[in-house]
Amino acid sequence: MGLALILASCAVGYRLAPVGERLGVGNSSMTVVPPNSWNRAGTLTGPGKNAELWTLDGPRLNEITFYGDIEDGDTLFREIDRRSRPLPRFDNSMLPPDIADLLESSYRVASGSPLFELGEMAPAQFAGHQGFRFSYAYTLQGEEVRREGRASGAVIGGKLYMITYEAPAIHYFQASLADYEAIIASATVSGE
Repeated sequence: MGLALILASCAVGYRLAPVGERLGVGNSSMTVVPPNSWNRAGTLTGPGKNAELWTLDGPRLNEITFYGDIEDGDTLFREIDRRSRPLPRFDNSMLPPDIADLLESSYRVASGSPLFELGEMAPAQFAGHQGFRFSYAYTLQGEEVRREGRASGAVIGGKLYMITYEAPAIHYFQASLADYEAIIASATVSGE
């Protein structure tokens, strides 16, 4: 997610996600199978404790973020200024529209995003459970690049599991959208 780079002072290393191999993501019980060799970011200070960022062509060009085992009271991103700008927290009773609002509010607080528009929302299967999917678009503070996004996920066993895909609307978003869809289709959650 583009936000990770704003919040992160630096990413420590990348490693390739082997094609066709089932991989655990986000220090969680979620696994996926990548259809291409995406670059897995190392330690970041941006995403939350159970989040992981992948990019294919480079930061801000196309990013998939995995959020797994997000428990009641957790934030999606790491707190930067808890006193002045506290991040919204997940509540395990949230419905899909509330989760979309959680993502939007998290972006607005963490990055000062001047534009964040939620798009179409629909029920969808995620890791064999009834879940949700929604689209969104945003710009980052100080930039004019419009970014498109998709989110798919579910609340499973009282925890949030969500995968987002974001890229500039021009060229990059459509170029890797099929990879994102394949990753969503491969997602599993163990130990429910």
